[in-house]
Amino acid sequence: MADLQHDLHTTPEVGEPADPFPPFADVPDAAVAPLSDPDADPLDRAHTLLAAHPVVDGHNALPRALRRLPFYDLQLGESGVGTDLPRLREGHVGALFWSLHPPAGLPSGTAVAATLEQVDLVRSVIRAHPEGLRPARGAGQVIDARNCGRVAVVLGPAPATALDDSLGILRVLHSLGLRVLTLAGTTWASEAGLTRFGEEVVREMNRLGVLADLSGASDATIARTLTLSRTPVLCTRSAARALRPHPDNLSDELLAALGTAGGLCMVPLAADQTGPTLRDVADHLDHVREIAGPGCVGLSGTHDSGAAHPQDLTDAAGYPHLIAELLRRGWPETDIALLTWGNIQRVLRTAEFAAQTAQQRREQSTATITELDG
Repeated sequence: MADLQHDLHTTPEVGEPADPFPPFADVPDAAVAPLSDPDADPLDRAHTLLAAHPVVDGHNALPRALRRLPFYDLQLGESGVGTDLPRLREGHVGALFWSLHPPAGLPSGTAVAATLEQVDLVRSVIRAHPEGLRPARGAGQVIDARNCGRVAVVLGPAPATALDDSLGILRVLHSLGLRVLTLAGTTWASEAGLTRFGEEVVREMNRLGVLADLSGASDATIARTLTLSRTPVLCTRSAARALRPHPDNLSDELLAALGTAGGLCMVPLAADQTGPTLRDVADHLDHVREIAGPGCVGLSGTHDSGAAHPQDLTDAAGYPHLIAELLRRGWPETDIALLTWGNIQRVLRTAEFAAQTAQQRREQSTATITELDG
């Protein structure tokens, strides 16, 4: 673990302050003080571990799903969706990244409005459930929510089309709480990779502290963003292409590059990407951990997104069963703590620190797509 920490901790440039949030600072040394009884039932051990290191779910589409319900109560439980507060508590979910991706088939030019409407809906949902949900804009607020017994809600990922090719709109969305943007589906982040304007978008995201989500992006866009970004990137719903071919899954080459860059591959609980069983998901987690390293793997429920889910992982309550399977496979407690909680905390804190540094050196960009891409 010490070697991995050293590899991922970037030495600051001359004149740059040292990073006050070194990788994995949130994870205790479980090798010295095990959190669970190694001889206990794996499912009991899983509950014990998750009570200390809850799940941060990297992609949950509940806001979109709630639009089709005339009435809902997430506090008591809601059968019409796969995510509610009783099941979040049962699954030991401490934070959710709420996807702002609109449903497919929207008319051209409506992505900005659709995204803002979903931001408004998220705010309404949180206001209606103050005893269970709390908005969070960074690592510290995620921890605060957990300490208060609430589930932290982080806005994003949002689609890149929501920017309407405007860095001003990116800044407005950031001011509303957006913290993750998916770089795919635009002329400046395409199969050919990032254009000059696309590169400027990434720089401005770094300056603001908005994380790049590369799930669904082309290999060329992924490779260029990994090189360009000064902060770690996310793949909020990507598994291993070597185990299951899927356009959103990553090749071993990209997984290795992601690990070298200190990024995070959040393996989705989606049957089309991982397979129909819980063991299939565990196989992908094993593979990503082996190729990218234990500091670069996370979880993504993809609940309420319309995706089919593996058996025993159909809703937010299923995480303890997955963690029990990893324990049976010999995963150390330190690696599980990174998987569920520590890795995303590292990424959030690194992005916040990098943004503070960048804002001291760089004014907000006024570039336009016309100026840079013609």
